[in-house]
Parts: sequence; C-alpha cells; structure tokens
Amino acid sequence: MAEGILRSVAGDLVEVHSAGSKPAGYVHPKSIQVLREIGIDISAHTSKHMNDFLSRQITTVITVCGNADQACPLFPGQVNRHHWGFEDPAHAKGTDEEVLNEFRRVRDQIRLVFGAYAAGLREGRVLG
Repeated sequence: MAEGILRSVAGDLVEVHSAGSKPAGYVHPKSIQVLREIGIDISAHTSKHMNDFLSRQITTVITVCGNADQACPLFPGQVNRHHWGFEDPAHAKGTDEEVLNEFRRVRDQIRLVFGAYAAGLREGRVLG
C-alpha cells in the first residue's frame, strides 16, 4: 500500500520502489481492494526483496512496518532515511469486514503521513 500511495502523492517528485525484508511473494488482495477504493491501482505491483535494490542508486529509504528500519540495509549513496511504523493489516484478526476495516485504517494513516511528506518535498522542507 505504501508504494501505491507514495507514487500517487509524490511520484512526480521522487522515483518510488517498494521492497521488504521478508516479502510475502504476492500483493495482498485486500491492499489492492482498499487502494482501489481511493482510486489507486496496485493490481500489477509485485512483492520484491530489498536485496534486489542493493546495486541501485538509492538516496532515500522509507521504512513503514514494525522493525523494518532495523532490518533494512544501508544502500550505497543513501543520504536520507525515514521510518514510520504502521501496523501490518495482514496480521489483523476478526471477521472479513473487521479485517477490511483494518486495511482501510492503515491505508488512511499511510495516506495522511505520505501526503504530509509529499507536501514537505514540494515546499523544499524535506529531503527526498
């Protein structure tokens, strides 16, 4: 969800890629569903491992889940690092509707934080 939202709010400012320390191998269907609700299509996105990006020039790393900031390596040339620890809605328990609402809650948190991040980039107050 984070990649789709960041592409939506700041894709014209930064190149966005998403990867995980323990990728699931697929994009969660509920992530696709709740982003579609706000006009973002991530149905073609794939699950990738962060090591796939070690040979790329990465200037900013944003981690979003739990201890991902501790698991994420330093990339050659990396200048900026940000961490926002959102809960992983894939671990939510309850009825289908309760789980879906957890995906929506986390989506809305990510959207709020990344919207503010993008606004800071546009105003030159935040480094990439």
